Amino acid sequence: MAAEPEFRPGKKIKTTKDRIKQLEELRRKAQAGGGPERVTAQHEKGKLTARERLHLLLDENSFMEIDAFVAHPQFKVLGDGVITGYGTIGGRKVCVYAQDFTVMGGSLGERHAQKICKIIDMAIRMGCPVIGLNDSGGARIQEGVVSLAGYAELFFRNAMASGVVPQITAIMGPCAGGAVYSPALQDFIFMVKHTSFMFLTGPDVIKEVLNEEVTFEELGGALTHATKSGVAHFVASNEIDCINEIKRLLSYLPQNNLEDPPRSKSDDPIDRREERLAEIVPDDPNKPYDMKEVINLIVDRDSFFEVHSLYAPNLIVGFARLGGDVVGIVANQPKEFAGVLDIKSSVKGARFIRFCDAFNIPIITFEDVPGFLPGTSQEWNGIIREGAKLLYAYCEATVPKLCVVTRKSYGGAYCVMSSKHLRSDLNFAWPTAEFAVMGAEGAINIIYRKKLKEARNPEKLRKKLIEEYKRDYLHPYLAASRGYVDDVIDPRETRERLIYGLRLLRGKVDQRPKRKHGNMPL
Repeated sequence: MAAEPEFRPGKKIKTTKDRIKQLEELRRKAQAGGGPERVTAQHEKGKLTARERLHLLLDENSFMEIDAFVAHPQFKVLGDGVITGYGTIGGRKVCVYAQDFTVMGGSLGERHAQKICKIIDMAIRMGCPVIGLNDSGGARIQEGVVSLAGYAELFFRNAMASGVVPQITAIMGPCAGGAVYSPALQDFIFMVKHTSFMFLTGPDVIKEVLNEEVTFEELGGALTHATKSGVAHFVASNEIDCINEIKRLLSYLPQNNLEDPPRSKSDDPIDRREERLAEIVPDDPNKPYDMKEVINLIVDRDSFFEVHSLYAPNLIVGFARLGGDVVGIVANQPKEFAGVLDIKSSVKGARFIRFCDAFNIPIITFEDVPGFLPGTSQEWNGIIREGAKLLYAYCEATVPKLCVVTRKSYGGAYCVMSSKHLRSDLNFAWPTAEFAVMGAEGAINIIYRKKLKEARNPEKLRKKLIEEYKRDYLHPYLAASRGYVDDVIDPRETRERLIYGLRLLRGKVDQRPKRKHGNMPL
């Protein structure tokens, strides 16, 4: 077995002053990372060092490092390739770790893993968010199975922290092989264009095994994971922007699952009325409009912070403030595929709703949905199972749930999108809302199939029947007459009604049957 590192200067220690000098020398050595050459190489790649990142992330002079003198027994490198500690962001405490690529490529070995596990354990006990800045070559090959054991210990900590404290990770460099599962187990992943990569199997192995040519960027770059896989929630153009976005995200989140999200004073009037809301929904039900405009007109000014903006754009999710209170927003986007629900959007919405529910963030749903996307691709790839995830998430959530139906609420999607039957607390509809099993044309073609076939002038009859169907069914008052919506409101009153509804629901208590956990359709 290799000897432990010898923390000794070149000369004999005689006095307390000598011991303090030794401490200072060792601390300087630990803070130097891999040395000037490797720091320069890091900068030449357009990347900051681990300490530079922590300096930008945390409040000035707030970082307190722990385990700076942990070292690998063989390589005797102080810190073992990762910096861990705690500090504050906006005055709120956080636990942090930053892998140092200048030290053994930031590779994870036994003691590297122990340091990260310790800081996550501390975050759970202290009840504060944990933020990881990943920049690593992966498992330290020289340590073999010991390195793999370190990853497994880390994954277990991520699972135990889930739903207890917010977990945020930023991919600041490579993240390959089993290393990708720690970020995947966390709540939010940030990536940086052109300098961060995530993949289980690299391009060289893919070339050898499958004879497929693919670049690092195409396989696991930031835009790939933001648009195709949905692994990345946020994409930044550089590391400074990435760190600033992490800070912004934290401003919406509570410290832990026992606290409410932070409230802030708002000078945006509660009763602000936006005339644009009275005309934003087109008279033609098939014409799109931008639901993001609706959201921004209603929430506190400049407070909407979208999550997963490049993935499944037919469903919008993100955080905002209403009267200074943090809320989670889930909204169909008529501009994208008519706002239809599909596999990707269902999973996107379900995961966001479950995060909000875990951390006491009320959920506001803006609904304009024509149904679930039809087709063999959706059916064969499990839209039944994947759509059920969104349904399950709404059913499971006990935080305040409010819903505003702006236009279409059709078919099974009516049930799924925070309907009163899933125990939504307050459901509002605009006068433009349409509640139905399906649209008028489809309904008439089914209900009056035989009658239309026998008619002398089927098109004239179809047009007449469609108008009658719209008059009798495509409005919000049948639903309101049964209490399925609590009120039909002037769109310009939406902001005021939502804020007062949130204040009413602050003390909400909602119980579910006792159980170990449910069996979500995974």
